[in-house]
Amino acid sequence: MTPRTLLGTADVPGGDPLRLFQRGNDFIIALDRNELMSSRMSGSEEALAEMSCDRLRNDASPHLLIGGYGMGFTLRAALARLGPDARVTVAELVPDIIDWARGPMAAMTAGCLDDPRVELLLADVSGVIGGATRQYDAILLDVDNGPDGLTREGNDRIYSMGGLARARAALRPGGILAVWSAAPDAKFSRRLKESGFAVEEVVVRARSNGKGPRHLIWFARTA
Repeated sequence: MTPRTLLGTADVPGGDPLRLFQRGNDFIIALDRNELMSSRMSGSEEALAEMSCDRLRNDASPHLLIGGYGMGFTLRAALARLGPDARVTVAELVPDIIDWARGPMAAMTAGCLDDPRVELLLADVSGVIGGATRQYDAILLDVDNGPDGLTREGNDRIYSMGGLARARAALRPGGILAVWSAAPDAKFSRRLKESGFAVEEVVVRARSNGKGPRHLIWFARTA
């Protein structure tokens, strides 16, 4: 097996460091012993964008918020699906993630961060959501392995009743909150419904060829 090479380490405010590895042509971002994301498995992150775009009611000039950037699979898939008048705001808390995107992973990034439709914010997505009122047609969240603060405890507030209320306030009428998860979470499904969202749960595969582990995306729509 080809050995992994450590390319960089990134400090996460309020969490443990992230590490970027390369194995052959593949990249891996890990937290301790957890493999958070890999360039070999992009299907469910792409589905997060594609299925959200397919559910937009304002499909002419929508404004999407993506948190966080990760390896950019969700952003690139959204840009491929959206028209020229769309806007996509990306909130990424860890500056090193963007440095990696523009550095060792530049070929995979394919210039998506320089797309004129994209606004990049080096910020906590929960703060961006909390500062918005009826601003977004969709909020796409992939900041943890699911609706809990794995990468940093502070992310728990995104998925709390208060965090969901702030997300509802940040969405335009009929807007969508889409949340990626590595596994089901019945308690989170219940919180979404109790927060007044109409909830749809979709199982997707990790790989773009329809294989690999099963992941889950919640699509929660406002009235």
